[in-house]
Amino acid sequence: MAYTLQQLSDMEDIRTLKHRYFRGIDTADMGLLASLFTDDISVDYRGGTYRARLSGRDNMLAFLANSFHSGVMAMHHGHMPEITLTGDDEAEGIWYLEDIFIDVENALHTVGTAIYRDRYRREAGSWHIASTEYDRVIEMVSPLDPRQQITAHHLASAGRKPAERSDISHLIEWEAA
Repeated sequence: MAYTLQQLSDMEDIRTLKHRYFRGIDTADMGLLASLFTDDISVDYRGGTYRARLSGRDNMLAFLANSFHSGVMAMHHGHMPEITLTGDDEAEGIWYLEDIFIDVENALHTVGTAIYRDRYRREAGSWHIASTEYDRVIEMVSPLDPRQQITAHHLASAGRKPAERSDISHLIEWEAA
């Protein structure tokens, strides 16, 4: 299939949008994250022992700010995007996630992968994430080795401090491991 220049440009804009999403999470850049979602975003993240379901930009921002805070470290890489334009202003994407999540406060180290399935919508000339979900492929949680030294921890300064965090338990369902 031959793509038009506009279609190629749209696919590149969507790739950049998703890259910004991962960077925004890892750096607690809430201003950036707020610009990436539609007002009515829907979310369904299905992990090994959790499921996070929510809707609306405000709930998404609260979830991210209170999940990626000063007591954790995170790294998200999105690989191998499969982007399908489904209309002039709508698209779908599949991404392979590779992530590391270190809960410094509870001394836990999570390594995992997941398959993201997103829907995108162009609003006011820019692409936004309208729906995002993932299913874990691999998720391993282990105690953080006390011999490891943390020599860089961006979220310690950029993320919400304990007194600034709010309860998001209504957005997460937990299951026994």
